[in-house]
Amino acid sequence: MAQSSYFVPATAKWPIVGTVGMFIMMIGFANWLNMGPTGPWLAAIGGAIIIAMIFGWFADVVRESRAGLYNPAVDASFRQGMIWFIFSEVMFFAAFFGALFYARMFAVPWLGGDGTGAMTREFLWPEFEATWPTHGPAELGGDFQTIPGFGLPLLNTLILLTSGVTITLAHWALKKGQRAALIGWMIATIVLACVFLSIQAYEYVHAYRDLGLTLGSGIYGSTFFMLTGFHGIHVIIGTIMLIVITIRCAMGHFTEKNHFGWEATAWYWHFVDVVWLGVFIFVYVV
Repeated sequence: MAQSSYFVPATAKWPIVGTVGMFIMMIGFANWLNMGPTGPWLAAIGGAIIIAMIFGWFADVVRESRAGLYNPAVDASFRQGMIWFIFSEVMFFAAFFGALFYARMFAVPWLGGDGTGAMTREFLWPEFEATWPTHGPAELGGDFQTIPGFGLPLLNTLILLTSGVTITLAHWALKKGQRAALIGWMIATIVLACVFLSIQAYEYVHAYRDLGLTLGSGIYGSTFFMLTGFHGIHVIIGTIMLIVITIRCAMGHFTEKNHFGWEATAWYWHFVDVVWLGVFIFVYVV
């Protein structure tokens, strides 16, 4: 039975473990970017520590939940925490969409001579044409081609939207206590997520190898890989969450009334879907 008072866990070691892992990983990335020989190893070690922290901490939370230590007040705090986490992720992507919007609507026209940029263009880049996509006045990264929106990106959009439908069907099955249907729809969601990631990986290889579109292809290449790459990382994280939660479904950890651990994953996955719609429209189509 859940406790009548708010559950306060014992002192946990995981926050300090995560802090150490993050510190090592950041040192590794900084070393890596500066061509240091130990950079990749330190980044990998730090990442491994963070992964161990995530699995260890969540394992503790699952054990506490299964032991009946959480009451409705704790459940509400989990929901509030997940809401604020997703809000922070919205702001994270808003910053990158803002960078794309600023570069496209203000910086590039200004460099092309609009407004107060007329003299800048005249003296520095008289031959620069303010067109989008662009690799900038200095033509950084050389010539490149863009990826047509109504090809693989459209297919990936349909795949991700379909995964939103399958996870919703899984939710209905969970609320009706239909475990077999629940697990089936969850597996379908995971398969769709993996197909999405596979297509995006193929798209990246094609961009680098055949189109000359790289992270160094000026402001277009930077914003393209920033937005699609960070979204891809979120899809990977979401896929791991889906796999873990499916295993928990098979183990009978959730009931028709008590399943916020599942709901939190579904919230995150729907967030990933919505962000991709923005990426598809503003990066590939418009």
